[in-house]
Amino acid sequence: MTASPQEQMTVREELYINGKWAQPAGRGMLDVINSTTEDVMGRVPEGTVEDIDKAVTAARGAFESWAGKLPGERAEFLQKVAAGLSSRQSEIASIIASEVGMPLPLATAVQAGLPAVVMGNYAKLLSDYPFEEQIGNSLVLKEPVGVVGCITPWNYPLHQVVAKVAPALAAGCTIVLKPSEVAPLTAFILAEIVDAAGLPPGVFNLVTGLGAVVGEALASHPDVDMISFTGSTRAGRRVSELASQTVKRVALELGGKSANIILDDADFEKAVRSGVGSCYFNSGQTCSAHTRMLVPEERHDEAVRIARETAEGFTVGDPRDGKAKLGPLVSKVQRDRVRDYIKKGIDEGATLVTGGTEAPEGLEKGYFVRPTVFANVKNNMTIAREEIFGPVLSIIPYKDEDDAVRIANDTVYGLAGGVWSADVERAKRVAKRLRTGQVDINGGKFNPLAPFGGYKQSGHGREMGKYGLEEFLETKSLQL
Repeated sequence: MTASPQEQMTVREELYINGKWAQPAGRGMLDVINSTTEDVMGRVPEGTVEDIDKAVTAARGAFESWAGKLPGERAEFLQKVAAGLSSRQSEIASIIASEVGMPLPLATAVQAGLPAVVMGNYAKLLSDYPFEEQIGNSLVLKEPVGVVGCITPWNYPLHQVVAKVAPALAAGCTIVLKPSEVAPLTAFILAEIVDAAGLPPGVFNLVTGLGAVVGEALASHPDVDMISFTGSTRAGRRVSELASQTVKRVALELGGKSANIILDDADFEKAVRSGVGSCYFNSGQTCSAHTRMLVPEERHDEAVRIARETAEGFTVGDPRDGKAKLGPLVSKVQRDRVRDYIKKGIDEGATLVTGGTEAPEGLEKGYFVRPTVFANVKNNMTIAREEIFGPVLSIIPYKDEDDAVRIANDTVYGLAGGVWSADVERAKRVAKRLRTGQVDINGGKFNPLAPFGGYKQSGHGREMGKYGLEEFLETKSLQL
């Protein structure tokens, strides 16, 4: 397949600091790999601790002025950025399809379309958000927390950036962004859009590099007031440890092992097919993916049959031509990790229904994994306990409704989940018993204005809507 212009080598030699493109302190560069071809598709600077210091200094210097702007003034900037994101939607989608592996039509709608919507939502939210409230003889104020370090993952590389940057800017905070080094290219597009929008120097800063270097420098920096991190639970623990030394605020959106409970009265055909799709979305590279499907014991085989048919209908191929339902995983490391989990599932006695550890036929090159379904899974098996981050579904039988809730909650995670029932009120009653931050009822769709975040080791804090804005605000009371 001939590469499109957007898929040619992209080399970014500068960082964005204090309102201008700046040479990094070091000379190192990081390769960005095309997940389909395994070729180098881009290079970005390998930032240093010195680069973080410069960016934080710039953000600190810009804070008072940016925080002092009226909400309407900040909203104007956000609206300009939203328009800029919309105007470059096809370019953004093409890059992410190559970096991450999401098929181009989905990448266009989700990976490129959603960030513009979220940025625009925060511009609108500023028009009527109550930053002041009179309570008795006190005036209660909501003020920006200060300089925010944003550390973001590779699976939704621009959306997860905007989910932090938009509310932080709306709140009046200034930002140092460290995107994932695996999929960093669209962060540079955002910096170009921010620059063109005329955001004051120092309000938004971009430093690329390795988590162990620039990520840790950002999390531990004494002049950073807050860290907002999305990534693995292991990395989240490290961020919390470093941030605790300066008692800065920390918001974490971490891993998940979400249970999708299909109750005995549900439309099984619809519920199981939808559940497979939820598990496989973005090739399973979604923290909130419904990777555990809980079904009644007496209908286990029926669910397995439907899941097999559905999974085997998920064509795998080059995400850039828009024909395949599943693209590759993001990297060799991730592909090998997922295949290891599939092997563990087999070794621990789960029934391999479809898929497996071999490369999909004809796709030996690229980081592809077969869409996989396991049946007769027990909740103490590795594939039911640990986040796999690939297209691997575990079907777990349960005895009754109470048993389903027990299994669903028997996890260190608590990010998302699902409940299916012909009786919506019954589904809501079950959903309320789940110790998780978000539950889809009968396949309810993602709402960018609703709070997103987890319980337990899935993190703390919320993103999206007014809840995301409030993460970046301090509360002050004036006694009158």
